[in-house]
Amino acid sequence: MTDQTIQIKAPNLQIAKFKIIGTAPFVQLRFSEKKKYEIQKTHEAGSTNRSKKKKEARDFSTEYEEAMYKSEEGWRGIPAAAFRNASISACRTVGFKMTHAKLAVFVLPDGFDKDDATPLVRIYGKPEQVISHVRNATGVVDLRTRAMWKKWHAEPRIQFDADMFSLTDVTNLLARVGKQVGIGEGRPDGKTSAGVGWGLFDMEAPK
Repeated sequence: MTDQTIQIKAPNLQIAKFKIIGTAPFVQLRFSEKKKYEIQKTHEAGSTNRSKKKKEARDFSTEYEEAMYKSEEGWRGIPAAAFRNASISACRTVGFKMTHAKLAVFVLPDGFDKDDATPLVRIYGKPEQVISHVRNATGVVDLRTRAMWKKWHAEPRIQFDADMFSLTDVTNLLARVGKQVGIGEGRPDGKTSAGVGWGLFDMEAPK
């Protein structure tokens, strides 16, 4: 038997906890379970669904509640993926390969959504209902019911590969998320627009 040389090191994963404080409102719009069910029923009905159906009255209070993620313990949360995706996106600002960042930065959940088990980071603050007009892809104007936290903070725990990122790197990356990328609805780095400046934050020193 010949000796073998091990060249791959074990993962050097470390965890840092940050406190972030909103400098702009955080706004959330979750795709509700009711809408998922309606789409499912439409597909199941097939061609029989072509007949005109009576339009139901909208319950904006219910839409507001469904716009938020709620943990199994009852607190409200931000999807952990929002912070991870924003951190990966922020890598573009310094020329770091996003494909590498996908393997280096992870956000640990404080809990999971009670309906679909989405990993969540707890948000602290009092939400309020906001109804805004939007224009659908077809050009038709519609209303969206969202949840808005005007004053909020969160304490995300970030697990990172210390062989790829230092603690200072991760701290600065999250700082760029807070100043340039944002999280939630209306953030500067939105998928379909430049946003309205929501979802930005300052941060305290990591713990």
